[in-house]
Amino acid sequence: MDEDQLLAEYKVCLEGLLEHEQVLKLDLHTQHCNTSRLQHSINVSYYSFLICYKMGWDYHSAARAGLLHDLYFYDWRVKKYIRSSHSSWHPRIALLNAQKITKLNKVEMDAIRKHMWPCTLIPPRYIESYVVTFVDKICAVCEFAERSYAEAAKKVVRRFRRGFVS
Repeated sequence: MDEDQLLAEYKVCLEGLLEHEQVLKLDLHTQHCNTSRLQHSINVSYYSFLICYKMGWDYHSAARAGLLHDLYFYDWRVKKYIRSSHSSWHPRIALLNAQKITKLNKVEMDAIRKHMWPCTLIPPRYIESYVVTFVDKICAVCEFAERSYAEAAKKVVRRFRRGFVS
């Protein structure tokens, strides 16, 4: 399958979800640094889809779970009581919110509910859930690193300019 066909198949997996009002609201919330929660969720969804597709696993469920895994609408950085329990609490909220907008299968529910493992005690049950979990971690690191690299590059440029301009 070529890249265009993969993208078309990915869109089929998310039919009706990417246009849903609740999913689009994720764009109003910051997830990691300069990445919106919607962009983060799309990142997790697409890379989970690709991995599961290439491995012959349930890529449909991985794509949907990846998109819905952070479907919550509060800023955990603001309220102190939420910060301490955010890693265990938000997957439950995301699952409840996802169930309000679409019917989920057991793989999708497991992946959403357990995507914060190993911060939470119970590990995922399905291979697709593990994929979503680890892709989520990789995307978070990349989203943080992107900002760090940009900030580091700006510092280097400023230092060079100071060195060359008296």
